[in-house]
Amino acid sequence: MKLPILSGVLPYDRSRLPGDIAAGLTLAALGIPEVMGYTKIAGTPVVTGLYTILLPLLVFALLGGSRHLVVAADSATAAILAGMLVAVAALGTPEYVGLTSTVALAVAIMLVLARVFRLGFLADFLSRSALVGFLTGVGLQVAASEFSGLFGLQKQGHSAFEQFVSVFPRLADTHMVTLGACLAVLAIIMGCSRFAPRVPGALIAVLGAIAVSAAVDLTQVGLAVIGEVPSGLPSLSIPTLKASEIAQVMATAATCFIVILAQSAATSRAYANRYNEKFDENTDLVGLAGANAAAAFTGTFVVNGSPTKTEMVDSAGGRSQIAHLTTAIIVLVVILFLTKPLGLLPTFVLTAIVFHIGVNLIDVKGMRELFRLQRNEFFIALATAATLVFGTVLQGILLAVLLSLIDQVRHSYRARTRILIRDAAGHWKGVPVAPGIVSAPGVIVYRFESNLFYANAARFMDEVLGLTGQAGQPLRAIVFDASGINDVDFSAAKTLIQMQAELARRGIKTATVATEEGVLGSLQRYQAVGFKQSPAYASVDEAVDALAVTGPEEQR
Repeated sequence: MKLPILSGVLPYDRSRLPGDIAAGLTLAALGIPEVMGYTKIAGTPVVTGLYTILLPLLVFALLGGSRHLVVAADSATAAILAGMLVAVAALGTPEYVGLTSTVALAVAIMLVLARVFRLGFLADFLSRSALVGFLTGVGLQVAASEFSGLFGLQKQGHSAFEQFVSVFPRLADTHMVTLGACLAVLAIIMGCSRFAPRVPGALIAVLGAIAVSAAVDLTQVGLAVIGEVPSGLPSLSIPTLKASEIAQVMATAATCFIVILAQSAATSRAYANRYNEKFDENTDLVGLAGANAAAAFTGTFVVNGSPTKTEMVDSAGGRSQIAHLTTAIIVLVVILFLTKPLGLLPTFVLTAIVFHIGVNLIDVKGMRELFRLQRNEFFIALATAATLVFGTVLQGILLAVLLSLIDQVRHSYRARTRILIRDAAGHWKGVPVAPGIVSAPGVIVYRFESNLFYANAARFMDEVLGLTGQAGQPLRAIVFDASGINDVDFSAAKTLIQMQAELARRGIKTATVATEEGVLGSLQRYQAVGFKQSPAYASVDEAVDALAVTGPEEQR
């Protein structure tokens, strides 16, 4: 396996350097408060969030293929960690933090295996509709987890729904100073986002709160601060794992792996298409694996391709991984010299930031589009989101994958079928299958627009045999336009053999429109079990012309 080096940078246009550096500064300003907030979701120390945009960012810039994808802490994977690892360790404990690094290492190994076996295509099995529902559910879950904190109340309940509704009976106990402070932070963030999108509202709120905390002892009014934040480079270590934790760690890693595959690939592909660049999901897997390994060895948690941070960089003019390298340098300066002021940061700021992150993840636009354009996929997204609200992250991601696969099988099972007839100009056109329609005297041209497999083969046979008795005139032949079929599985082949025998019994000849490169190559291997290859033609015209001069005696 050849390792790509600096694919996200080279070849480099030096005229882009000022824009990339400016974008890197923007990402640092907006991203640092955001990753600090993600530690609240993940249940790890604040400094681990900074670690996610240090070495992991550098490693992906070195090994990744995308010029645009930002790989760092992400709300979806952070929520997965907190939702699943809490079963084996309490949030925030050294054991829990160690497990988050172990999961990152397991994810890195899974990504390497995916690259070795070229499994990048697996990203396509989590449909966009399911991903919209999943991220919406994560947003609701994240917002609900911080809802009580806005009122200065302790979090109660396990599911997002329980955490949300538990607040209302306790509103009389609201800590008004905390509520006012949180609302002020939200006003700053949303005001900047609405009226000055390039101004880092979260950073302004963080710096302002630190300044107030340095001047006034906020604990006197019941406002807690983060406390000491370790300075210096992260220490390198290899995560450990107990036998009793293996099952939960691997389940958590597998869940993160699926989300990383889908979310990172979707983000990279979108920006590659935007700028007419080549995209290979298998190349990005190397960078994602390296980034998660770097996260594991530096004591932080899983990193993922972040759509929000990628858009931050793109909007600021960044066009290569040089922007991300700039961000890493700024983060290094913060970790080495500025952690003492970070310790003065009031916790209500992170509560408000995380709540805002959660609300922003709720994809109202995407849900509306699905409802308007593809109602069945809307219900897939809605079911996925509801599972996260009322259940767990693992249940949500498993349902998302399952519903995506079921929806795909449903499309293949209920494949579109057509009868081809000539229009006024003499060209072939497809019309819905119905009794009495023929393509030429005594001939029906039947098109099945999907691969044949065990689930749809019986429908194929039933519809074909049904047509032979409803043609409205003596039927001599059926032409199968197999240009939309690329493969036939064993069960479908057995069904075809059964159909051939019945058509022969009825005295109906068959022909196929296909090529050796298409379905014919797939069908040839079934001749050993009794499949008889009908004459094959390159076009519908050739097949119909050949059958039109064939008499009933020749059919037998």
